Amino acid sequence: MLLFVKGKFGGAYIMTVTQEYDRRVAAGELHDDPNQRPVLKLLEELHRELADYKPSKLGHLKAFFSGNRRAPKGLYIYGGVGRGKSMLMDLFYSQATTQKKRRVHFHAFMQEIHDALHITRKSGVEDALKPVAVKITHELDLLCFDEMQITDITDAMIVGRLFEYLFNAGVVIVTTSNRHPDDLYKSGLNRSIFLPFIEKIKARLSVHCLDSITDHRQNRLMDQQLYFAPLNDTSRTAMDQLWRELSSGAVAPLIIRRKGRDIIIPEFSNGVGKARFSDLCAKALGPGDYLEIAKSVRVLMLTDVPTLGKANNNEAKRFVILIDALYEAGVKLIASADAEPEALYTDGAGVFEFERTASRLREMQSADWAS
Repeated sequence: MLLFVKGKFGGAYIMTVTQEYDRRVAAGELHDDPNQRPVLKLLEELHRELADYKPSKLGHLKAFFSGNRRAPKGLYIYGGVGRGKSMLMDLFYSQATTQKKRRVHFHAFMQEIHDALHITRKSGVEDALKPVAVKITHELDLLCFDEMQITDITDAMIVGRLFEYLFNAGVVIVTTSNRHPDDLYKSGLNRSIFLPFIEKIKARLSVHCLDSITDHRQNRLMDQQLYFAPLNDTSRTAMDQLWRELSSGAVAPLIIRRKGRDIIIPEFSNGVGKARFSDLCAKALGPGDYLEIAKSVRVLMLTDVPTLGKANNNEAKRFVILIDALYEAGVKLIASADAEPEALYTDGAGVFEFERTASRLREMQSADWAS
């Protein structure tokens, strides 16, 4: 959201990144964190540079090889979970005046690239990545990524060349990550091929650690009820309120590609996923799929968990596997259900095994688990 403030000469100007941060603090929407201020200063400087920035009018193919010397240096913000990286980037994005901009989760962006490459290869083009990159550079001057991480050899092979195209065409990149660039794709297969990309990241983006002792997301959950039963208007309202508090910026589906299939979290923002029980447990997903989900979200909001038993035994088995995956990965779970954990599954072949699941659901609601 762009905020316009009346100037003293009757004109209008767009609120700066710092002014918008201060406004939200004053309104009680944010807690002022001194550790966020250095990142805020860097974003403010980039905000000013972008105000009058237009990429070179060189042809894009020429720009790929000559580089765009006028492009402002982008920013790579890394640090622990819940420190406010995504919030600060979203705040910067909302105030950026360029119309050719996009904010996207890195995992979702790479899935789009894979899909575009698949389509382009059907045309018989020799280098499928080049037309895909050209299209992006025509559409964007500013690209903001949330949660850059490289865990897949295929992504590692693509991302270096793709970013070289983007950088040379003058696309400014701002990204968040939990890892320093030197730790991207750490211990990955054929990592030596990936190392030049890391050096390019450090050359073209200012790297800054958001080193705060405060986990703002954790603090929001410490005193919150995290399990709501039964399913009614009260529980739905509570879940909706928590979703509004935890999500920020753009909300979009998170699509996880695994073995040629798409695992879809219908709503995803700021590391928080939101899905119905039927989205994740009424479909033919297996242990590996649930492990991928647990790796992809920091918090999962799971709504509309029904009473389980003989009539939906397969769904109950998947729910048990999902909870195990979230528990082992330390993912925070917020759920709305038909009954309290101990009363969710009382009639069926898996009743005995479900006692452990009920116990884990209880533990995952505790203050110790939230911390």
